Amino acid sequence: MNKKTVRDLEPRHRRVLVRVDFNVPLKDGKVTDDTRIRAALPTIQYLIDKRAEVVLCSHLGRPKGGPDPKYSLKPVAERLSELLGQPVRLVPDCVGPQAENAAAEMLPGQVILLENVRFHPEEEKNDPAFAQRLSVLADLYVNDAFGSAHRAHASTEGVAHLLPAVAGFLMEKEIEYLSRAAEDPAHPYVAILGGAKISDKIGVIENLLSKADRILIGGGMANTFLKAQGVAVGDSLVEGGSLETARALLAKAGDQLVLPVDVVLGDKFEAGAAVRTAAVAGGVPAGWRILDIGPRTVEAFGAALKGAKLVFWNGPMGVFEFPAFAAGTNAVARLVADSGATSIIGGGESVSAVEQAGLADQMSHISTGGGASLEMLEGKVLPGVVALQDK
Repeated sequence: MNKKTVRDLEPRHRRVLVRVDFNVPLKDGKVTDDTRIRAALPTIQYLIDKRAEVVLCSHLGRPKGGPDPKYSLKPVAERLSELLGQPVRLVPDCVGPQAENAAAEMLPGQVILLENVRFHPEEEKNDPAFAQRLSVLADLYVNDAFGSAHRAHASTEGVAHLLPAVAGFLMEKEIEYLSRAAEDPAHPYVAILGGAKISDKIGVIENLLSKADRILIGGGMANTFLKAQGVAVGDSLVEGGSLETARALLAKAGDQLVLPVDVVLGDKFEAGAAVRTAAVAGGVPAGWRILDIGPRTVEAFGAALKGAKLVFWNGPMGVFEFPAFAAGTNAVARLVADSGATSIIGGGESVSAVEQAGLADQMSHISTGGGASLEMLEGKVLPGVVALQDK
């Protein structure tokens, strides 16, 4: 990575504004999954140990243009305090007198968390005046929010032009791993793509055709490819508007794209649906829908993964939230874990899938940013990364 990192700073007795990704799930005022908070701990702890004054900022959810208690970072401050073993004060605003006073009163080694930056609509507009108001809170800027790096917002991109700006440890690790998949992959390189929609991943597939040796397709997006081949798919989810694109990709890819040969069907979209397995060649009868890949497909995917040096996986193979339709996703997680390859899990639902399978600790890298990781795989540059200082 050719960007400066937090190691290149001299943060002692200086205020450091750190953009973190604390967009975590909450329930009843408590954080239900602290993965993203834990991912930022190495950078925060490093700055504490260096006696910096650490000012954290993040967004949470999609508040509608103003403060909303439902999207307050208060539960995050409480959980972070527990994880760090020291108090983290939540400041009621991210800019203005309250934020400025809180920052001015800090002592070396202290940490404060600013309230949700999206309580100000100027954040998402990347408003220069708003970025300026954020920048006065600190002497230095660290971006450790890879999950938001594909957005040119005031706290991810705007402020980076106003302060010496570098990457945190999480950002560095994300870019290093995802660059391997996006720019100069080891071969054989196998990509596994699932999830519901082709339209979200057209650019990714097109870019991967010139990089990967095999692209394995599962999940709802496989249905659209199958229908594009003339397979009857019954009541399965299909993106009608993407059928032509699917045909063009199939024609271009040849045997590089590996589609399911058998599927697991349900007679309705719910956990208690009747279940049967069908060969793709025979088509799917009316009243049934594809909800997972079948055992022969798992075998075919396993054969494609043999000897792989690098694997990138984004998107589940089926409706893994329902136990009857989780076998395909769980089996693919096991195949990736056992492949011996460098394995990169590209954020989003794939992360839940490998965690549900109990295999998260056997993956080389689990990305904290689904959207950002896909944009890197598409070959796009991320605004939040471009704005950081070059080495």
